[in-house]
Amino acid sequence: MEELTALLHRAYADHAAAGRVFFASYQSVQDTAHRLGAGECWVACRGTKLVGSVTVAAPCTMPAGYPVPAGAGSFWQLAVDPAYRGTGLGQRLLALAEERVVALGSTVAVIDTSAEAVELVGWYRRRGYVPVGTWRWDVTNYESVVLLKDLAT
Repeated sequence: MEELTALLHRAYADHAAAGRVFFASYQSVQDTAHRLGAGECWVACRGTKLVGSVTVAAPCTMPAGYPVPAGAGSFWQLAVDPAYRGTGLGQRLLALAEERVVALGSTVAVIDTSAEAVELVGWYRRRGYVPVGTWRWDVTNYESVVLLKDLAT
């Protein structure tokens, strides 16, 4: 848990430095364990070094009012060590998350990220995610854009 929490802090540090306080940029080891308990955690290693991670659940549980269709799957804490950015690892973790959502019985994936993280929103949009609404989490300092992808096609 300590190593995964440290990876999340490294992976989300650029967002925090830009003023977007993603929960993963400051969460505790206990928070990491709690979030992993809500889904399947997949990790990527280079030798013995943890370099990437994603947690997947389908169907996912979201708060009342969150703009998500019933039965949708989701993933969170998609993280790549900054030293491995640009290697395609993030794209491979995203593909794995989508495969797991389908294997767990959902045909739709929903995610959210800071509306201010224009580059990240664009990354998801280029991979077929479409904005469907907004949400405000109490553990961040920004409004999130909620993105949806139909995995049945």
